[in-house]
Order: sequence, then C-alpha cells, then structure tokens
Amino acid sequence: MSSAAPGEGAYRATRQALLAGILCNLLWGGAPLLFMALGRAGATPWEIVGQRAMWSAPWALLLVVLAGQGAQTLGALRQPRTLGLLLLSAASIATGWGLYVWAVNNGHILESSLGYYINPLMNMAAGAVFFRERIGKIGLAAIALAVIGVAVQTVALGRLPLISLVLATTFWIYGLIRRQVSVDAQSGLFIECLFMAGPGLGYVIWLYMSGGGVFGHGLPVSLLMTLVGPVTVMPLALFSWTARRLPFAILGFLQFLSPTVGFALGAYMGEPLTPLRLLSFVFIWAGAIAFAYGAWRASQRNQSAE
Repeated sequence: MSSAAPGEGAYRATRQALLAGILCNLLWGGAPLLFMALGRAGATPWEIVGQRAMWSAPWALLLVVLAGQGAQTLGALRQPRTLGLLLLSAASIATGWGLYVWAVNNGHILESSLGYYINPLMNMAAGAVFFRERIGKIGLAAIALAVIGVAVQTVALGRLPLISLVLATTFWIYGLIRRQVSVDAQSGLFIECLFMAGPGLGYVIWLYMSGGGVFGHGLPVSLLMTLVGPVTVMPLALFSWTARRLPFAILGFLQFLSPTVGFALGAYMGEPLTPLRLLSFVFIWAGAIAFAYGAWRASQRNQSAE
C-alpha cells in the first residue's frame, strides 16, 4: 500500500480550493444569464429580487445547519446591536441586488461589470481612510488607474457611470458594516436573508394576488425562478470555504474573474463598446493587475517573515 508523497495532500487541498474559487466567480459572473432568461419570460426586476430574497433564506439556513452554527445564529438573534447592523447590511445588499438585476435586463452589463472591478479597489481606499491600513505605491497606482478608468468611462458615456459607482458603493458599505459584526459569514448571511425574505415574500404574494408576475404561471419558468436562491447563496458558500484555504494574493486575483465574465457577456450581447469605452476598461484592468500583484507581493513578504 503506497503512501502519499510529502506535500501531496496540501497540493490537493490547494487545487480543490482553487477550483472552488474559480467556480464561485464563474457562478457570480454568469448570474446575468439567469436574470436575463427570467426577464425574457416576463419577470420584472422587482419580482426577481423578491423571489431572490425569498428563496435565499432556506438555502442560507441549510448552510448554517451544515456549518453547525445554529447556536451562534440564535445568539446573534438576541443581540439588538448585531441585528441592527445586519439590517443595514441587508438593506445595502438588497439595493445592490435590485440595481444589478435591473441593469442586466436593460442593457447595462458592461457598466455593471465596471462596478465590480472598482469595488475591491474602493475597499482598499476605504481601509486606508477608515481603518488606517497602509497602502503602498502599488496600491496607490492601482487606485489611480481605476480613477482614470472611471473618468474615461464618464467621457465615453457622456455621463457618470452611476450604475458602476452605486454598485461598487453598496457592496463597499456592505463590507464595511460586516466588519463591525462579530458573527460568522453563514450566520450573518442567514439573518440578512431573513430580513429580506419577509418583504420579498410579501411582494411576491401581492404580485400574484394582483394577477402579475410569472411565478406559478407555468412549470418551466417557475422552476427557473427557484434557481435564484442557490445561485445567490452557493457562490457565497464556495467563497467562504475557499477564503480559508487560499492565499490572499490568489483570492485577490480571482475576484476579478466575475466581472470579466460579465464584461464578456455584455460584449457578446452587443452592448456598445466604443474604442474610448474599451480604453476605460484597459485602465481598470491595469488597476486590477496592479492590485493582484500588490497582494502577491504582500503574501510573499508575510511568508518570508514567518
């Protein structure tokens, strides 16, 4: 009976985590395909968001059960401050969901993908402002390139890329609030989904009673609608599992995969991609590469110090 070579187990675990991280970001990046399919079936963005909030709660509960975090979740439900912060984070993420679903069903996938490129760079800047985290020269260069990219995009569109900026800001606010909450990812996500599930269910019932909506009007579209729950929650579960097993540098690089898939979808769907608009993405991509390189440099220094 042969034994595994030294380091083989660690290599296998890292490879599995890398594959999970890639799958997570592909699911995030490919989510517009589901939202567009539902839009073509007659669902409004608000119905999709309501259903998304409603179906995410049971899937988030499943994650809590599988992670064995039931006791922590019950404890968090008894803490008014924790509940207040999670209510704010739920409102922030619901705003992002609503705008994103509306954007992909109204020909703004490219502008949405720009927002998700900006978000990690905005997080870096916010860390320096609010938490006094040090930003090196590479980080400053990444932020500067992102700012230039937004400026060029503004010229290309003839207006501020508000969808990009609002999406990046809502998820920056979400991350900022979650840093203040001493609760694990699965428990926090479930409580956020609980806050959103009530209004979502109420809206879906009202829509159905008033004769609107597509859910319940045919098996194929109804089954398709139920997928919004796992499509929302499963990437978060994969990310949570991956984040504990991959170096920050690789995580930093992988997070740009999702908006790249979104960019490709937007271009494939025929959204306007003028040379000036493409130039704006070149600056954003350069900023993303600088961000990933800076994260890699930091991880190398940390390994050397250990």
